[in-house]
Amino acid sequence: QVLLIESGGGLVQTGDSLRLSCAASGDWINNLTMSWFRQAPGKERELVAVVSWSGANTRYADSVKGRFTISRDSVKNTVYLQMSSLKPEDTAVYSCAATENDDIWTGGPYDYWGQGTQVTVSS
Repeated sequence: QVLLIESGGGLVQTGDSLRLSCAASGDWINNLTMSWFRQAPGKERELVAVVSWSGANTRYADSVKGRFTISRDSVKNTVYLQMSSLKPEDTAVYSCAATENDDIWTGGPYDYWGQGTQVTVSS
């Protein structure tokens, strides 16, 4: 059983930075590929960033490249999403997810999900 709990969301202004955290617990969590997704009202869920089990490989959506950074701390069993230069279009519920698939390019299936944290960027 894997449990994921996100935190760090909030209301910020355009151009601000924010760091999301995803605390993970459970067996072999450090062997899982971890990702951040987001979903805005009326839109489909979007894959934002992926980090491999080792932390050595990452992948980003084009919309966040150069602004967001995903990382993981295997000691703290936590995955982070550092977001900078935030825009109103980044407003969404952000969720972390885990998969046993170690290929960050093919992705999924994601078997474990957190409950999500709201990020709102005002203009």
